Amino acid sequence: MATDAQQACFEAGIKFGSLYHQFAGTPVSPESARSIEAAMAAAIENQPYCEAVDVTVHDDRVADAVDHENGYTELTGSLMDVRMRIEYEGVTVRTRMAMTEGYPLMELVEVVDDGEPSRSGGADPSPDGDPNA
Repeated sequence: MATDAQQACFEAGIKFGSLYHQFAGTPVSPESARSIEAAMAAAIENQPYCEAVDVTVHDDRVADAVDHENGYTELTGSLMDVRMRIEYEGVTVRTRMAMTEGYPLMELVEVVDDGEPSRSGGADPSPDGDPNA
């Protein structure tokens, strides 16, 4: 049977898979980016054990990706950054999705089990104002 930490990490993976594959391909423009961010976060926060989701769709990246007169492009991982906080049976998992060498990677940033943090490299997972803190 999985440990609580393993189950919490599994739950984080499920949330990321749902978020990415549910919204990839959604039409997005700089004008609609905020509403898509909010919809994505609200949809994923509905799932069990998901305590916080922060989605940032980068207007400059979206604008650069628009290549026709209709003013929008398809949402892809290269246009956004995502952070999540999952809590399961006393374990808190912090995750992020960001571009790494041209590919959107989803990674564990920190797993805290009964107050014992285990960082998985990278930048500080809880900057001021981040809902994942």
